[in-house]
Amino acid sequence: MERKTKIHAEEGQQQITITREFDLPLELLFKGYTLPELVSQWMGTNVLKLDNHKHGSYRFETSNPQGIVVLQMSGEIHEFLPNQKITRTFEMENTPFEPQLEFLEFESLDGHTSKLTMHIIYRSIALRDQQLQLPFAQGINMAHDRLQEIVQSLKP
Repeated sequence: MERKTKIHAEEGQQQITITREFDLPLELLFKGYTLPELVSQWMGTNVLKLDNHKHGSYRFETSNPQGIVVLQMSGEIHEFLPNQKITRTFEMENTPFEPQLEFLEFESLDGHTSKLTMHIIYRSIALRDQQLQLPFAQGINMAHDRLQEIVQSLKP
């Protein structure tokens, strides 16, 4: 089955572009990225902090079934324009991955569907390639599928 989330990574570049069209109005897609209870559900993580505003920050924590924390993610929000754009850093703590810069752009396609474009910049080509060697594409596609399913239930 073809993945709906597309990843474009040009050889020799230190960035990737991720795009996905959702069967959701723009406002609901944006809520999926900004309401802690929705983020927690589709990402499968605990949202400890999510201050959605310029100079805000966020912190997520994922635990295994025994309750042991296995992943912590955090970042700073540099730009926040409701239903339009989020610019933020993203860091997975206690991993070999360095922080990255993410530009998330939200676009209404026809009032009923919307598009997310994520432009992610890494410090080096090697770091970007390291990320792409993981099951990254499969993971983000699965997460976006869950986002679609969870937020779909909020449609009037």
